[in-house]
Amino acid sequence: MERDNLMHGARTALNTIPEMREWAEQYLKEKTRAEMPELSDEEFEKHWKYHKPEIMHAGAAEAAAAYKTRKSEPAA
Repeated sequence: MERDNLMHGARTALNTIPEMREWAEQYLKEKTRAEMPELSDEEFEKHWKYHKPEIMHAGAAEAAAAYKTRKSEPAA
């Protein structure tokens, strides 16, 4: 149940904070791309286009945590 609450909170944040959503989308896209090196750029873009909603849904909590960590790191 706690995982569901975490995911719901993360998805709510992604849907209400455009900067966070943009960052999270790029984070998940890069992560997914790294997991699929066998695809050409064109094949990956097609994959991303059709699977982005489910990837964003499943990765919302992870992306929100990564965003928060990024925001708390001191600037170089």
